[in-house]
Amino acid sequence: MHQVYQKTITLNDGRTITIETGKLAKQADGSVVVTMGNTMILAAVCAAKEAREEVDFMPLSVEYKEKFASAGRFPGGFLKRETRPNDNEILISRLVDRALRPLFPDDYHAEVFVTINLISADNNCPPDALAGLAASAAMSLTTIPFGGPISEVRVARIDGEMMINPSRADLENADLDMIIAGTEDNIMMVEGEMKEVSEAEMLEAIQFGHQEIKKHCRAQIELRNELGITGPREYSHEVNDDDLKKQVEEACYQKVYDIARAQLPKQERNDAWDQLRDEFLATLGEEVEPTVPGMVKRYFHDVMKKATRRLLLDEGIRLDGRKTDEIRPIWCEIDYLPSAHGAAIFTRGETQSLTTVTLGTKLDEKIIDEVLLQGKDRFMLHYNFPPFSTGDARPARGISRREIGHGNLAHRALKAVMPDVETNPYVIRIVSDILESNGSSSMATVCAGTLALMDAGVKIRKPVSGIAMGLVVDESGKYAILSDILGDEDHLGDMDFKVTGTSDGITACQMDIKVDGLSYEILQQALEQARLGRLHILGKITETIAEPRADYKPHVPRIESLRIPKEMIGAVIGTGGKVIQDIQARTNTVITIEEIDGFGYIEVAAPDKEAIDAAMDIINGIIEVPEVDTVYKGRVVSILAFGAFVEILPGKEGLLHISEISWRRLNTVEEELQVGQEVEVKLIEIDEKTGKYRLSRKALLEKPEGYVEPTESRGPRGPREGGRDNRGGGDRRGGNGRNDRGPRRNFDRH
Repeated sequence: MHQVYQKTITLNDGRTITIETGKLAKQADGSVVVTMGNTMILAAVCAAKEAREEVDFMPLSVEYKEKFASAGRFPGGFLKRETRPNDNEILISRLVDRALRPLFPDDYHAEVFVTINLISADNNCPPDALAGLAASAAMSLTTIPFGGPISEVRVARIDGEMMINPSRADLENADLDMIIAGTEDNIMMVEGEMKEVSEAEMLEAIQFGHQEIKKHCRAQIELRNELGITGPREYSHEVNDDDLKKQVEEACYQKVYDIARAQLPKQERNDAWDQLRDEFLATLGEEVEPTVPGMVKRYFHDVMKKATRRLLLDEGIRLDGRKTDEIRPIWCEIDYLPSAHGAAIFTRGETQSLTTVTLGTKLDEKIIDEVLLQGKDRFMLHYNFPPFSTGDARPARGISRREIGHGNLAHRALKAVMPDVETNPYVIRIVSDILESNGSSSMATVCAGTLALMDAGVKIRKPVSGIAMGLVVDESGKYAILSDILGDEDHLGDMDFKVTGTSDGITACQMDIKVDGLSYEILQQALEQARLGRLHILGKITETIAEPRADYKPHVPRIESLRIPKEMIGAVIGTGGKVIQDIQARTNTVITIEEIDGFGYIEVAAPDKEAIDAAMDIINGIIEVPEVDTVYKGRVVSILAFGAFVEILPGKEGLLHISEISWRRLNTVEEELQVGQEVEVKLIEIDEKTGKYRLSRKALLEKPEGYVEPTESRGPRGPREGGRDNRGGGDRRGGNGRNDRGPRRNFDRH
């Protein structure tokens, strides 16, 4: 019989989170089930006993997977089973990975696999806020050397109040939405989106979330103690030589320092360091142990890190010679690609983005079919990071998790300023291709995206810019905050903090901290320095284009939208789509229609305005309600013995009785009318019971001089003497009034 252990965490609003172990997945090194409401997450951790040869990094793999059965749903597609991770699963995996990875010892290189499965789903408790807690709790129940526990929580501000892990419905009203990860003592990771909040408000949210995280960490420690798990396992994943390490530092430190101080371009600096390392290896001779080159590479990296950090902290000199708060030179250009709907180049130092905007119709919407989220997305942003952007000679193999994560950050940054559907009827796709990269290409994407949107004529509310901040701290507490960090400053520093926003506030952020004990005072200073840098970059953007173009470019397809009563949707579509297909064929347009909130929403897209106007005229005719005494220019669609049917509006026909065609007496309708002929008619009556329309052409013609109303009564049915139909007077309401034996038809087609 298995023994089950549980630990309950009570949130500040009384809801609870339960951590359970001992029931599921017991052969893993550590496994837990985390439950909140009806949301249940199973996390399992397994680690290899030994590291693979030549591995000098932490091979951590985090896989988050949502099971469709958890919500009682079938997966879409032909296979009807879960396949490759979708973007949402990748983003949640990254959130967990970024919080765990800094907490493993530098010399621990065994493969660690963290598998997180959503096994029961509840929209009132979104699982992304629980995945980090589940992974950490499972890790804490192993002997893997790990500097946790950690936890992740969502902090949202809703109607001015901070909430922990709110429901998805509550999030619709949030103006701040952040996932925060941390240990009991420190914040490790922050990512979120906001609606132009201040730096002080963002800092308040981080502090609020950290108070909750501390409770989660203490619960994990208590659970670990109850299970009697002690100390990390012994491991030896590196071969070290203290004498060689000292030799590398003595021979290379000053030369590395001098290269860093020389303010060389990125490639030249890296080439100089590589050459220095190779020269040192050559001094060791050819007869060296196989492990020596790997050790030299590791020790040389440590020397690089130490030298560049001391140069910055002792002399205030960055690798490219800038001051700590100085932004690299920026140049921008719009309308670079003549065939794109919108295009921009944004170059900051050695980082460059070529970004395009494409405007599409409703048919271009992204369809979302996830376990807990279904719907459509009208705004997409895709980020591409080809190897040549960093000078790497390797092939591009699909989209990486990093590309998905960076694209999501830029998407969040710009989403806050996108116009509503009424202002912008287009589906929008932004594509950022990074052509050069030396620090913060995701922030370049935000800036280039702003430029390209304005170049396309999309009426964004305000321009958005982004900046990446860095931090270097030594053992004594001496620190330097760096604006617009280089790639090497990110790699060798202690923090990567990206902030985006308008002139009025923050729209998105992403922070990864690699050092313990970062104070809120330092974080506050970094946020203020980021604000000033962001405003500087905004100034460069608005020098290029200050506001969106007044109109779209000539080659952009035109779209107009229309809201109609719900009951008219069927009339516009027609039986089997016949009506809407006919309109599209006749006007060369693309028409979409859907029901939203009790109304029909129609979008008409076409290459030019004339086509849209033609389609709109037809649609307006379909939805127009005919009124008595109104004159219509109609088309004769059929002729019968007793009159003609005239289409006065698209899909709406009325009867023009033979007696209402002319003031003179007609023997046949064909004496005056032919099928296809256009004719002006007046709607003289709508039958209250049947809704049928009765028309008159005669009412629009001048009465002949001396005209005398006929006095004979026309019989209700039967032929006149001589074998001709009686077409005399009589009651003609709702049709001919004679119950003719000829064909009858329902002529109200709406």
